[in-house]
Amino acid sequence: MTPVTDEIRVRRGHENASYDPDLLRQIIDAGYFAHIAFQHGGQPVCVPMMYWREEDFLYWHGSTKSRAMLAGAGDEVCITITHWDGLVFARSAFHHSANYRCVMLFGTAERVPEAHKPAHLHTLMERIAPGRDDDLRPMSAQERKGTALLRIPIDRVSAKVRSGPPRGDPADADWPVWEGVVPVAQTFQPAISAALTEADRETPDNIARLEGVSI
Repeated sequence: MTPVTDEIRVRRGHENASYDPDLLRQIIDAGYFAHIAFQHGGQPVCVPMMYWREEDFLYWHGSTKSRAMLAGAGDEVCITITHWDGLVFARSAFHHSANYRCVMLFGTAERVPEAHKPAHLHTLMERIAPGRDDDLRPMSAQERKGTALLRIPIDRVSAKVRSGPPRGDPADADWPVWEGVVPVAQTFQPAISAALTEADRETPDNIARLEGVSI
């Protein structure tokens, strides 16, 4: 991680900011989808994309014809990853808030060379369901050609985290209205089989184990 610069320094709500590398990686690794913002045709665009981390790089992939992949390579991007953990209710509207964990990354997107694609896409599949990639039909040359893979280094990045109860005005302590937190939890649900072939009859262990896991 690089030093804290003006580019990544959190100014509003700075008491919730963190630049700790371990926390940053923890927040990144806890998610699957990021929002990637870039300029395309002079217009700002922000799209949700599936991502994964390998060491100190953040990767994402998509169709080679996607504007997110066409516009991203060689351009500056801003990526945000957010986990929403709860609604925070205070005794005044002004002090209502949310508990969350988020990171914001800046970087120049670079295209991963064709020869390196298979290894990185294997890592993606291993993150989703360890061992599954070995059982899948191998990717065809046409499929590989139609898949673009981009990455940025995780070095211009900061985090914001809010947790705990409301931080209201002490003068409101006697106001007769409920105050507290409503937690939010996102978890994987039981797998739903496609039930098209014999192979669909029993959910494999590497997929069944996802049930109940928090995201």
